Amino acid sequence: MSHAPPDGYPAPMAPETTVDTAVLDVDGTLVDTNYHHALAWFRAFRRFDVTLPVWRLHRAIGMGGDQLVPAVAGKEFEAEHGDAVRGAWKEEFDPLLREVQPFDGVRELLTALRDAGLKVVLASSGKPEHVDAYLDLFGGRELADAWTTSEDVEQTKPEPDLIGVAVEKVSGRDALVVGDSVWDFEAAGRAGYAGYAIRTGGFSVEELREAGARDVFESVPELRDHLVSALARR
Repeated sequence: MSHAPPDGYPAPMAPETTVDTAVLDVDGTLVDTNYHHALAWFRAFRRFDVTLPVWRLHRAIGMGGDQLVPAVAGKEFEAEHGDAVRGAWKEEFDPLLREVQPFDGVRELLTALRDAGLKVVLASSGKPEHVDAYLDLFGGRELADAWTTSEDVEQTKPEPDLIGVAVEKVSGRDALVVGDSVWDFEAAGRAGYAGYAIRTGGFSVEELREAGARDVFESVPELRDHLVSALARR
């Protein structure tokens, strides 16, 4: 269910009447990949004799690889091995891709947003072939107006570039952002858009709110019900 804001936080607000675009994170929000990614990064760093706790890696999932590597292993490691470890991560993640499944209610969420008159953009910094596989899981090509991949930006979340590009792809004016990690809402805030969180990323309600999420939900269907109701009141 939706979580009421803790003391000191503003009450959640319905999307403004100017919102015409819904930007949805994909990894960890629409498809259940966060723990697959954490394990793939663990194995990739081990190739370079670096052992990082999986919990620490999980906390960084939601960043793009360009941001994650220096965040967890330091700038010196990034300078020396950044591209190589990202290549190793892909080699480790690719075999896990066949195990990835969409969360319940994803198709219904995207359909409801379109029925409410919003342009729907899937904002992923994943590799194009990974994004293609995700879209196949829930019929994303027929339900979304556009989507992004790692090839669309130079800097990924928590930088706002990906969200900006997503809105530009559909000539949007104002957007709401749906995500699962604190990095999604840091990016949304920097881009100037409202964010709504699903707890599928494993972050606490307080962490997501502190990062900028207006409201936090336990599941995709609960988020859908809230947004449908809020958008109907516009």
